[in-house]
Amino acid sequence: MSDNMIHVSDGTFEDEVINADKPVLVDYWAEWCGPCKMIDPILHEMADEYGDRLKIAKLNIDQNQQVTNQFKIRGIPTLMIFADGKVQGMKVGAMTKNALKAFIDETI
Repeated sequence: MSDNMIHVSDGTFEDEVINADKPVLVDYWAEWCGPCKMIDPILHEMADEYGDRLKIAKLNIDQNQQVTNQFKIRGIPTLMIFADGKVQGMKVGAMTKNALKAFIDETI
């Protein structure tokens, strides 16, 4: 696992994401989600490529209902980029590496 990828929970979300000193891409996922498993290796690559400019956080929706409900997550994987404590962009569904890079580049 990349050093630039972390796991967050209802208890750590505010410190790790909302109060982060750089943009954070949050991957809302679940163990049973096939598309979530498909994009996981891509997220690890992105964590290494963008490590100095972007933090990647994974939040298991089954174990963290508070944040999941707060941001009205209905489908997974949902990817949200936060900066300065606010959602800057959101995509739902698995995506290719190129599509994910484009989303990150246009958002941060």
